[in-house]
Amino acid sequence: MHDDHSSTGSFTPRAHRRKAALLAVTAVAVAGAASAGWLAWQTTSRAAEPVPKALGPTATASATASATTAAPLAGKVVVIDPGHNPGNFSHTREIAEQVNIGTNRKECDTTGTSTNSGYTEAAFTLDVSHRLRTLLQEQGATVRFTHDADRPFGPCIDERARIGNDAKADAVVSVHADGAAVGDRGFHVILPALVKSGTADTARIVGPSRALGERLAARFAAATGSAPANYVGGGDGLDVRKDLGGLNLSTVPKVFIECGNMRDPKDAALLTDAAWRQKAARGIADGISTYLRD
Repeated sequence: MHDDHSSTGSFTPRAHRRKAALLAVTAVAVAGAASAGWLAWQTTSRAAEPVPKALGPTATASATASATTAAPLAGKVVVIDPGHNPGNFSHTREIAEQVNIGTNRKECDTTGTSTNSGYTEAAFTLDVSHRLRTLLQEQGATVRFTHDADRPFGPCIDERARIGNDAKADAVVSVHADGAAVGDRGFHVILPALVKSGTADTARIVGPSRALGERLAARFAAATGSAPANYVGGGDGLDVRKDLGGLNLSTVPKVFIECGNMRDPKDAALLTDAAWRQKAARGIADGISTYLRD
């Protein structure tokens, strides 16, 4: 069966061909118009899209400021000197060897002190130093240790100074705890005296070391709630000495901090508390950071 129209008059084969041709032309015209319209819409749509702009000076400066805020100590080198070494107790002969500290000769190192319960200064200084390193690295500082209980004993006091010097450290802090009489309480920061004798010459570091020490004392007190020592210094938590080889031989800003008295029960209760040691590390870190950012 096929589709065939039998109605009369208007639907001849010739008329059919003309109509088909007309329909084809119309279809092409409609398609062309649609295509032109689509192209015009695309052009208009793309023109309306925002064009990404390159970062200008203001944006670049803002990004730099943000990075600086996130890592304020980037580019700074801090050397942490954990006082003593747990291995010193097994190497008493070696640490008794005399070394030149500029003004005279002194033993290589000592065992340090301890609480009445046996918590050693060497264990305390390593714990605080590890906490301190983390806090400083979070601020972008490069941190180096004079030791990490990774050697049998020492290093000797002259080598401790040399490590900071060779690192060209922006600041060196030697972490300690004192061993004084019961009733002697509080912290103090030891600063280098003006020494010029033999291989020792502290003339260039006395001023910056004092600035470091002052900031350290203020921030340590704020973080821990501890008062400056009641048995040394003038009540400001600062003590100037010329008999410490670690200071005499330093050519970069350096201080010692005695965080408390291990032989006093009240101070010992603080020093043996992990939460307080974290506060101590925070105070030291804040002091170093404030000094380096001034």
